[in-house]
Amino acid sequence: MRNLVVLCFMISTGLMAQGVNTCQAELKNDTLIIENQLIARKYFWNGGNLITCSLTDKTSGKVWKMNTKKADLDFPGQSEVGEKAQFSAKIVPENAVAPTHLEAEITYTLDRLEIKRVLRVYPNCAVIACDLYYRGSTIAFWLQPGINLADMANLEQLVLNNTVTNAPVIEKLELPGKHWQLNTVEFSDITDRFNNLVHTEESISYRPNLYRGNLLFAHDKVGDEGIFILKEAPTSNVQLAYPGGDFLTEFGTFRVIGAGLNPTDLHPTEWRRGYGFVTGVYSGDESNRYKTLRLYQRNLRTHKAGRDEMVLMNTWGDRGQDTRVREQFALAEVEAGAKLGITHFQLDDGWQSGRSSNSALKGGSLNNIWDNKNYWEPHPEKFPNGLTPVLKRAKELGIEVCLWFNPSKDNSNEYWEKDADALIGLYQKYGIRTFKIDGVNLPEKLAEVNFRKFLDKVSLNTNHNVVFNLDVTAGRRGGYHYFNEYGNIFLENRYTDWTNYYPYTTLRNLWMLSKYVPAQNLQIEFLNKWRNVDKYPTNDPFAPKNYSFDYLFAITMFAQPLAWFEGTGLPEEAFATRKLIKTYLQHNTKIHAGQIFPIGNEPNGKQWTGFQSIGNMKEGYILVFREDNGAVKSSVKTWFSAGQRVTFTSVAGSGKSFDGQVLNGGHVDFELPLKNSFALYKYAVK
Repeated sequence: MRNLVVLCFMISTGLMAQGVNTCQAELKNDTLIIENQLIARKYFWNGGNLITCSLTDKTSGKVWKMNTKKADLDFPGQSEVGEKAQFSAKIVPENAVAPTHLEAEITYTLDRLEIKRVLRVYPNCAVIACDLYYRGSTIAFWLQPGINLADMANLEQLVLNNTVTNAPVIEKLELPGKHWQLNTVEFSDITDRFNNLVHTEESISYRPNLYRGNLLFAHDKVGDEGIFILKEAPTSNVQLAYPGGDFLTEFGTFRVIGAGLNPTDLHPTEWRRGYGFVTGVYSGDESNRYKTLRLYQRNLRTHKAGRDEMVLMNTWGDRGQDTRVREQFALAEVEAGAKLGITHFQLDDGWQSGRSSNSALKGGSLNNIWDNKNYWEPHPEKFPNGLTPVLKRAKELGIEVCLWFNPSKDNSNEYWEKDADALIGLYQKYGIRTFKIDGVNLPEKLAEVNFRKFLDKVSLNTNHNVVFNLDVTAGRRGGYHYFNEYGNIFLENRYTDWTNYYPYTTLRNLWMLSKYVPAQNLQIEFLNKWRNVDKYPTNDPFAPKNYSFDYLFAITMFAQPLAWFEGTGLPEEAFATRKLIKTYLQHNTKIHAGQIFPIGNEPNGKQWTGFQSIGNMKEGYILVFREDNGAVKSSVKTWFSAGQRVTFTSVAGSGKSFDGQVLNGGHVDFELPLKNSFALYKYAVK
């Protein structure tokens, strides 16, 4: 044990040299302390199977002491005391996608099950994250899918004994007090099927109850402090080995259940990553919990302007599929894209030699891709000169060329290395670094493990320069809180052909997600509103034709704009939006550098709504929408504090510059003269 103490001292000294001197991990005798300047968590060592003793919010000085002898991780039927425990800590230096931070690693065994915890701490962020890995073997440790707590006659006894049937517990806090206000948030992806992506539930913690979702917020109504837990996993409806819920609560006891794998998923020698969690603290205004969560989320991937910012045009939105994709078409598209002002042009399905199952032509397949070793080479007839002519012209026009890619899914993604080599080859040969990753399905753990290996190999072999547009429109995929370190999220397919594109629903989806997910990590579409006008009812007030093209683009500005159309299919009047796009590109980096949250009311086509990008305490950006309503002026709820005076300088849209007084509840009066109009402001707090 003495050697461990010396090691931790050396690490703490080294951290000071690295500029993250507040991050520390120290194991002394039987006590482990993980902390930075904002949060501290103290554990009883328990042979590596940690038992939380206390959790401290250093900002408020609040210390929650826990009276428990049960380990935080509980796999029913396993030993409760760890064996063969090892501890180490290290500084993870900054790289192209991650900032400098501290990682403390703990490995131990429970019988034949080996467990590895990796605790992550970032400076100036009041959270402690935990990644979990497993190997070896074990008895069954999952709750049978579909079980309902109402059917458990002896629920109280089961929960009090910390043995929730066979559900693995990966995180547990036993906080004092009985007056806990709970907010749980469940998310939906598979956006081809779902158009309501956020579901919240408010309750008072009482007797044992089970909640679904990736997020649990718990606010102590007595002391005005709180905690939150983020389960780093896919959405609840697609998680693996799902125990029927994510959070089990009882007064101040909060458990995260579901490890993300079954005993049959374990490997005797290879670590298999399960679902992790993030525990954070906050005090005062409940808005602070969202800001703390956002600070953590921004640490998962460093946002670089030259790599991660994009106004990307992908032609699939006009339903041409692969029928038009060829050299001359691509050259014409980059010309049209340059005229509109885009920064990235993405060739979707059809650029490659292989024919996919999405092809408009017969005989396509995404099975046994590697039976054709040239599947991911440029199509020799469509692109007889390879991609070089398109890349050359695009570069002259200041546009970056991107590609669509569908990893092979045969036998649980067993050919992940070949998939990775294909993308690495395209990067090395052409310099292409942005890939839309489509068609992914992760129905079991091995498929997920291999998919992550694919992403990791491409990232490492390109020095993390590659950006993945991770499609979440169908299948079992990563959702909003898994695989976040690899790029952005391609959120939804919407088409005027099927009349399922309505601007206010796109705005609503972004608005609802932006409270819990960084908006700048989402690709949000705007479509060619002049297509298929006749397919919408003539009296439909929310049809795309009733909005200006500028308005459609403005919806996407606080996210990553996705031009979901063929540029060559736009009418001449569409290119007037180039002015707005040019203005946007002068500000987008600063907009996305801030913490973006929704303001106003939930969009429904008739509200005042929008977004606020909080750059710091003194400045940022506001985007306000007046939907189809009769109010020329409205009081919009913002993230300002009452009494502040703020100068709003008009950047784009139909709003005028003005000085405003923040009213009670953070409301600010905005004025827009026309229905279905918007205003982008840069603001400064006086």
